[in-house]
Amino acid sequence: MSTLDAPARPGLIQGPLPILAACALWGTTGTVSSFAPGSAPPSAVGAAGLVLGGLLLFLSARGSRDVLRTADRRLLLLGAVTAAGYALAFYPAVARTGVAVATTVALATAPIVLGLRARPFTTLTAVAGCAVLVLGGGEAHVDVVGVGLALVAGLSYAAYSAVCAHLIARGHPSRAVVGAVFGGASALTLPVLLVLGVGWVGTVQGAAVTAHLAVFTTFLAYLLFGLGLRHTSAAAATTLTLAEPAVAAVLGVVVLGERLPLVSWCGMGVLVLALAVLARR
Repeated sequence: MSTLDAPARPGLIQGPLPILAACALWGTTGTVSSFAPGSAPPSAVGAAGLVLGGLLLFLSARGSRDVLRTADRRLLLLGAVTAAGYALAFYPAVARTGVAVATTVALATAPIVLGLRARPFTTLTAVAGCAVLVLGGGEAHVDVVGVGLALVAGLSYAAYSAVCAHLIARGHPSRAVVGAVFGGASALTLPVLLVLGVGWVGTVQGAAVTAHLAVFTTFLAYLLFGLGLRHTSAAAATTLTLAEPAVAAVLGVVVLGERLPLVSWCGMGVLVLALAVLARR
């Protein structure tokens, strides 16, 4: 069986729904991060959530140490490096080129790399809907370095998703695989966080933001993502995660009082339809 193939005809609760639930948690990242102290560098905010959340995943996952002993260590290292690389590349990309462009490039890269060959029409429709949703406001600012960092983040996301899917397909428990990969990512990211500075974490706002990113958008979200990967290919999973900007957009409207133009609502509709087709398959 191909490392990116999933068992046939899983139930929704076994495949798409855990991944979509993870997307709902990931979609809170932007809203919650906006409450971080002004003294916190964007990269440090993401790194803090990954360090603590990755440690929680590793310590709570039964069998993660067995995975470290028995699984291909080159794949585990690749997964850890790319999981850390996603967080460390994505947040600077947002700072340089803005949320809209960085999100579109990062989230669209993985499904194009992994899913275009298997489901070209559904994948391109979902990517197009995501792009219209995020860029529909017409306020995009393109920075070459920022776009490059977002591309690195997207490729990193594709890589660690494929690594986790491969290890799970080889019979390792999904929770143990996620714990091993993100535990390694936590260890790799900690020195970077210390260099960036952690003083802001000691404030009430900083501690609350870090706790949310660690517990909800890293620990719980990746547990759900790993569960979904047991019955969903990495190609389909990365396409389904295009639902994340839809969640973020709705939260921006409801929580932050942002205004979403009509064209973005249309893009969201196209995205939802494409993801519904993918989930049914």
